[in-house]
Amino acid sequence: MCGIVGYVGKSNAVPILLEGLSALEYRGYDSAGICVMKNGTPTTIKEKGRLSDLKQAIAATPAISSALGIGHTRWATHGAPSAHNAHPHSSENDFYTVVHNGIIENYISLKEMLLEQGVRFQSETDTEVIAHLLNHNHTGNPMETIFKTIRQLEGSYALGIICKAEPDTLYAIRCESPLIVGKCSHGTLLASDITALLPHTSQAYLLENHQLCVMNERDFFVYSEEQEQITPTPFPVDWTVESAQKQGYDHFMLKEIYEQATAVKQTVQCRLFEEGICFNELPQSNQWLMGFRSIQIAACGSAYHVALLGKDMLETYVRLPVSAEIASEYRYRNTLTNPQTLFIAISQSGETADTLAALRKAKKNGACCVAICNVMGSSLAREADYVLYTYAGPEISVATTKAYSAQLALLYLLTLSFSHRLGHLGQEEWEEILEQLKALPKQISRVIADTPRWVSYAEQFHNAKQFFFLGRGMDCFTGMEGALKLKEISYLPAESYPAGELKHGPISLIEEGTPVIVLSTDKRLFPKVLSNLREVQSRGAQVLLITNYPIGETDIAGEVYLLPDLHPLLMPSVSVLPLQAIAYHIAKVRGCDIDKPRNLAKSVTVE
Repeated sequence: MCGIVGYVGKSNAVPILLEGLSALEYRGYDSAGICVMKNGTPTTIKEKGRLSDLKQAIAATPAISSALGIGHTRWATHGAPSAHNAHPHSSENDFYTVVHNGIIENYISLKEMLLEQGVRFQSETDTEVIAHLLNHNHTGNPMETIFKTIRQLEGSYALGIICKAEPDTLYAIRCESPLIVGKCSHGTLLASDITALLPHTSQAYLLENHQLCVMNERDFFVYSEEQEQITPTPFPVDWTVESAQKQGYDHFMLKEIYEQATAVKQTVQCRLFEEGICFNELPQSNQWLMGFRSIQIAACGSAYHVALLGKDMLETYVRLPVSAEIASEYRYRNTLTNPQTLFIAISQSGETADTLAALRKAKKNGACCVAICNVMGSSLAREADYVLYTYAGPEISVATTKAYSAQLALLYLLTLSFSHRLGHLGQEEWEEILEQLKALPKQISRVIADTPRWVSYAEQFHNAKQFFFLGRGMDCFTGMEGALKLKEISYLPAESYPAGELKHGPISLIEEGTPVIVLSTDKRLFPKVLSNLREVQSRGAQVLLITNYPIGETDIAGEVYLLPDLHPLLMPSVSVLPLQAIAYHIAKVRGCDIDKPRNLAKSVTVE
């Protein structure tokens, strides 16, 4: 959600800023802008719409170049998408110019105070308040001024700041919203996401809350809130520029669909050995594990669907009460969390604001907190007691696919490890699942190879008024993910229901021609699901059955897709794949912006 880039060095900042903003487009935005310092004077150019609109405006500006600048892609929160609401924002006389990710919760009272001082505002944003407040607080020393200003701010922020008084210096500071700095041969860089730094450096430094970074063309220096210089700890970046590019695919989402086998393999192989599963990241003592009386899993969006699947798995195999929590609700509920609770937070980016807040609440209540995320050094990873990384690599498309699959694979490992350690899993079943888990990437590749098959399905149903997904057990949760994918990128109404709930209301929505996707991968429940399938079929629904059940002579009308027959625990990894492909191809036929769907952001870093 929103993106920040900054550069100061020996090269022209403009192409570096635009390159960085291009790398951050996937985060979601509706306007973009840059401000560069030239001969001590800031020049700001910003436009509503896509980055291509900003590039055209820059191309029309004669001889714009500079060794220092900041840039931003904005996702509207305060004020509609427009050029005057786009970042950067400046104070009067352009003395301070700011780019900002996050939300300033007390901006109204600050704005009223500044208005009383005669300040004139040019936008409806909370960010412009910061620029004017910096100017209002200016002490003659930008560092002192910035620290003085942030003590008045309530909310979340990541700030890139330039000051007319110091035209060769770039400032950065954060609170709850991520900010990363890096150094390369020709200067220093600032970004809200590691992908923007990949072309320039393989080492990054994560700023902690209220740390101020002062950057020049040679180096950067980090200061605590007490203005004492500190030495930040670098972390190596193992992602490559190539891994964050399309590499010939039409969309990042399609590329990432095809990368799922690799993502699962990389997540599993570092923890799966001949003798079993080992999580070196967690305490090895069974006493530690036996100390828990309940498990809570909190997440948002697709990660919440992984949490629902995790609840089913863990309750079945670990035999503890498990709750799957929507993180945005968990933070305000009176949850029964205590030191005997194992709390698991799932987030691809590790920066999801609601999930972070849920983890902090659980930690405050004494729970042992484990993070599952894809980004090393993220806020979630740093604040949890233990962190389990998925190794999906950079995921650029807003609609997650490979990160979802990697999270799911990691929960398989966790479930099996805990169950085996507690003696709940028989040796024969243990060995069977381990063998299938080792072969899971190949099975994923096999199903993904059928992705082109769904083009004709997309062409047939791309104008449907609504879609329904039905399933029982874990299939219901997989259906929820399929419905979300379709809604996210094709903008079609889609709902998922437990198949047994049809007769309690949803069946009233079925009419002639309604597409219904039925999932059935638990053979125990197949006869029940078949009965639900016939209920909708008799009312005119166009049914697609996705199953691992050997259909044989069963008189099922409609289309049937047969999945590999895996252990029930592992079936969600293959049953979700056709749903991702169907959503992709329907969105493509409809001409939607698949990687950057409207109104959505990749990383939701504000409440």
